[in-house]
Amino acid sequence: MSFETGLSGLNAASRNLDVIGNNIANANTTGMKSSRTEFADIVASSIGVGGGNSNGIGVAVGTVSQMFTQGNINITGNDLDVAINGSGFFQLQMPDGSAAYSRDGQFKLDRLGNIVTNAGANVMGYPTDTAGNPTSTTLQALQLPTTAPIGAQQTSTMTAEFNLDARAPVWNAVTPNTPLTTYGTSLTTYDAQGVAIPTSFYLQKTGSDTWNMFTDPTSAATAVTSSVGTMTFGTNGLLTSAGTTTLNVTSPNPAIGAFPVTVDISSVTQYGASFGVSNLTQDGYAPGELTGLKIGEDGVITARYSNGVTQAAGQLSLADFRNVQGLAPTGGGNWVETFASGQPVQGSPGQGKLGVLRSGALEESNVDLTAELVNMMTAQRSYQANAQTIKTQDQVLSTLVNLR
Repeated sequence: MSFETGLSGLNAASRNLDVIGNNIANANTTGMKSSRTEFADIVASSIGVGGGNSNGIGVAVGTVSQMFTQGNINITGNDLDVAINGSGFFQLQMPDGSAAYSRDGQFKLDRLGNIVTNAGANVMGYPTDTAGNPTSTTLQALQLPTTAPIGAQQTSTMTAEFNLDARAPVWNAVTPNTPLTTYGTSLTTYDAQGVAIPTSFYLQKTGSDTWNMFTDPTSAATAVTSSVGTMTFGTNGLLTSAGTTTLNVTSPNPAIGAFPVTVDISSVTQYGASFGVSNLTQDGYAPGELTGLKIGEDGVITARYSNGVTQAAGQLSLADFRNVQGLAPTGGGNWVETFASGQPVQGSPGQGKLGVLRSGALEESNVDLTAELVNMMTAQRSYQANAQTIKTQDQVLSTLVNLR
């Protein structure tokens, strides 16, 4: 029986060395979680024998458990490298359609614009609107518009923030008259085909607290068609008239013609300071090609385009499990759900107990190389000690056989 006891020790020590060797081999594997061998003793028992009379007859490997502790975050600078800081796993759809989970955030773009892993698995997430708000809770493969440019958007609204000089003379009250171009500004708007249209407007002081807005500086004094609206201010310098007006912009394409643009002028002021424009924006843009992307802590993917537009293009999702020890590793840095792990709890990064993401970084392996080398020496001595028990038992048996 001592032979079997020693043999069980040899098998357990050998299995432990296998686990330690695997940890050391994957010390540089992104997202890898180290494993630990857990032993259990084997006790001889028989019917009618009390527990105090049972004796140990060896050792067995109870299980090989995984250590899901956080690995170090290594900055790489690659926009498609993503690290999870906290709990959770990336959700993947494997090429065969099955689901898998991973901590390895080394993502790539395939020829169709899909975000994939090195093994070709699709990274799953939620669709969003251009502002980054989820439009559905149904998971889908994340895809960026790399095969075609984003379409143009016609300008529909404009925001103007500026100060009008309260000290300016009233039109026609001085000689020579103040040129209309003194109080004017311009920006580029876009028609439905993305054609850039330079758009200007000019302001004319018609009273102590009243200004008119025109689009044509050469005919503003006489041409009613160039009038955009009238602004009236209170004694505090703030606007008291309507906070919006409509500006008609004419496209160079006759088929499109003129189209209205709503101008927000609610923040325009009249103070005793020089005329100055603090903000002038509009919501139109020309078509553009994808030039880059960034992934936020909440998983929202923001795409940058050659026309200067940034838009959300989806959101990475994470999944966590009640018992992560129950996940089954399948290789390639992936795990799959089992009955022991329970079903995944899905959500956006940062929700509940799910961790946040770090773009341009990767999670390193959590293997402690120094500790593993020490464990390896301990396992080696354990193997030698068990081998010695077999050798000693052989000597004892040899002595018995040679009795005369």
